[in-house]
Amino acid sequence: MTIEQAQQQVDDWIKTVGVRYFNELTNLGILMEETGELARLMVRKYGEQSFKESDKGKELADEMADVLWVLICLANQTGVNLTEALQKNFEKKNIRDATRHKDNEKLS
Repeated sequence: MTIEQAQQQVDDWIKTVGVRYFNELTNLGILMEETGELARLMVRKYGEQSFKESDKGKELADEMADVLWVLICLANQTGVNLTEALQKNFEKKNIRDATRHKDNEKLS
């Protein structure tokens, strides 16, 4: 699935099953919640925190997909073409960071 197809599929789902988009600020709050859930799982899996009973059964892929879903909702609502935005971001990084990481002694 391409990013463009994902944006279209989310839009179709929202307009049929989801009834309508939540407003942009609500979705921003939901994005923060979903990001927090992803962070919670990451620090338990890769950090020093131990798992709690409520963490069991949660999957990184599912938490990442939740973040992506809400991000796509926000892009759709605000007229952002994520394919174009990502391409422009690569261009920016290729110019700005052309040698930055190669020259970083900490990454050697």
